[in-house]
Amino acid sequence: MNLQNQLNSISRRAFCERWAKAALGVTVLHGAARHASAAEAAAVAGPGFGKAKNVIFLQMIGGMSHIDTLDPKEGPTQGPKAPVKTNADFQLGGTMENLAKQADKIAIIRSMTSKTGVHASGQYLIRSGYEQRGTIQHPNIGAWAQHFKGPSHKTLPSNVCINRQPNAGNGFFPASFSPLPILDPEAGLQYSQGDVSAEVLHKRLAMLDKLDAGFRDRFQTAGVKSYTQFYEKTVSIMSSADLEVFRLGDEPDALREKYGRNSFGQGCLLARRLVEKGIRYIEVASGGWDMHNNIEEGLEEKGAELDVALSALLEDLQERGLLATTLVVLCSEFGRGPHINSNAGRDHHPKVFSVLLAGGGVKGGFIHGSSDKEGMSVADKQTSPQDFLSTVGWSLGLPVDEVVMSPSNRPFTVGDKGRPVMDVFA
Repeated sequence: MNLQNQLNSISRRAFCERWAKAALGVTVLHGAARHASAAEAAAVAGPGFGKAKNVIFLQMIGGMSHIDTLDPKEGPTQGPKAPVKTNADFQLGGTMENLAKQADKIAIIRSMTSKTGVHASGQYLIRSGYEQRGTIQHPNIGAWAQHFKGPSHKTLPSNVCINRQPNAGNGFFPASFSPLPILDPEAGLQYSQGDVSAEVLHKRLAMLDKLDAGFRDRFQTAGVKSYTQFYEKTVSIMSSADLEVFRLGDEPDALREKYGRNSFGQGCLLARRLVEKGIRYIEVASGGWDMHNNIEEGLEEKGAELDVALSALLEDLQERGLLATTLVVLCSEFGRGPHINSNAGRDHHPKVFSVLLAGGGVKGGFIHGSSDKEGMSVADKQTSPQDFLSTVGWSLGLPVDEVVMSPSNRPFTVGDKGRPVMDVFA
């Protein structure tokens, strides 16, 4: 490139950046960050940037009580069980006895806060970083990563969700970025094998392709191409030898017991298998955390499941040499109020709650931020869901400031302009 072309390139980029800042309140348009010099790129890449090659995103559905799990309190707001000591310099909730032995591997953000105290909206926000709208769907981090980094596997999907439907998955990105749903980890990938031979299947697909050809030629849109790619990918998965990754029966019984014989425990084990296979982003959901009534009984079940499964996952990843490059995240849509209600439970409390991170360049045995003495509000280093998701994106090496224009010509970024929490990275 000659000097004149270099000047033209710089001036064009500068113009785009200035226009975006003035008109949209952003600093970079989609694609502009890719033209940054090596020196600029090095300046952007700080602690933790790109250390994670994979993410396991554990979402507790219903509003996990921070006071009874990741941010225990003593005194009148204490939960049914007294806090437990850990192998790090902090305590965990009384149901986290196994995780306490793994505390030197984890970082906890105890200063999360949200304006959303409704389940569906809060769950959407903590997965996408955006408030729910009827006019647009927003991508999860797995879809963002596929946009910036491309697919993570030749035949298997780059984005998988376990124990949940894939809503809020690909968002405004192509359908081929949709998460592959595994509704029951014990059953694996259902209907992956048809009732006809491969030869008959390919004949049928060839006939369908011939019938669709005229439509595709007439409507050459991104949407049509996207769904064509989606179905091609589906057929590729069905014929892949890599489908064995979904067979949990191949794991030793002792290891399956260690994770817990429930949908969440087995979902975590499946997530580990998928990481080994190179799948970039895996969500595992656990329902039943809406504990308005009898929280002691609820924690006996759900708290124990979480404690056993997460502890086994961290230990398993560490032993296999995968934890350093796998970011494990634990979150919920909001926390629970510090005062026990008349039904012996706790009510919705988005004002302050906690999230956990481990691996992927994250410090072990570390606490960022704090809630007040009762667990009622943020005391220090307030952190939003947008900051949290930007932190996850940062660990994956995503350009979290880069603006992507949606098909409706609206600007979006990973985590909706949130700022990565750099303190959690080593």
